Amino acid sequence: MRKFKLQVQTTVDGYMGGPEGEMDWMTMPWTDDVNAYVGPLWEPVDLIVLGRNLAEGFIPVWRSNPEGETQETIDMMNNTPKVVISNSLTESPWENATVAGGDLAEIVHKLKDQPGGDIITSGGARLAADLIAKGLLDEIHLFVNPVAIGAGLPVFPALDAHQHLRLVSSKTFECGITALHLEPKNS
Repeated sequence: MRKFKLQVQTTVDGYMGGPEGEMDWMTMPWTDDVNAYVGPLWEPVDLIVLGRNLAEGFIPVWRSNPEGETQETIDMMNNTPKVVISNSLTESPWENATVAGGDLAEIVHKLKDQPGGDIITSGGARLAADLIAKGLLDEIHLFVNPVAIGAGLPVFPALDAHQHLRLVSSKTFECGITALHLEPKNS
């Protein structure tokens, strides 16, 4: 079965965006050691899942061939099929992207049951929080930036019960970001 991974930038106080989704707190540019770490994380991925709000920025940015990104990364981001989770869209306005609506758990289980490589999401905030709250992720990759912002969009939502995680690995990079690779603990 395919693995479903979350890769998200976060602050040390647990936010993936400011109160209005601001990302001005992120440590940029990444150092070469971060890029070398991320490559193997994405290598087995052949499907990207996005929330509608994130898709509205993510897909057009990669289509514009953003400055500072390698052509290999741009091609991978543009050519990898995407599923946009939305209950408000009925069809995709983007190339190489389909829309899926309805029960999130059912959508994720159907995607994981299909043949293929790993699935990855970077959010948006509501999608990531829902995936965490419903226990639908196989791996969580937090890229913790050395900054606290005090308020914003939390990575971990208000949970109904504790979610115990196992730290698989951690790595600190030259730019100050620390990557935490976590997996849900089987109770």
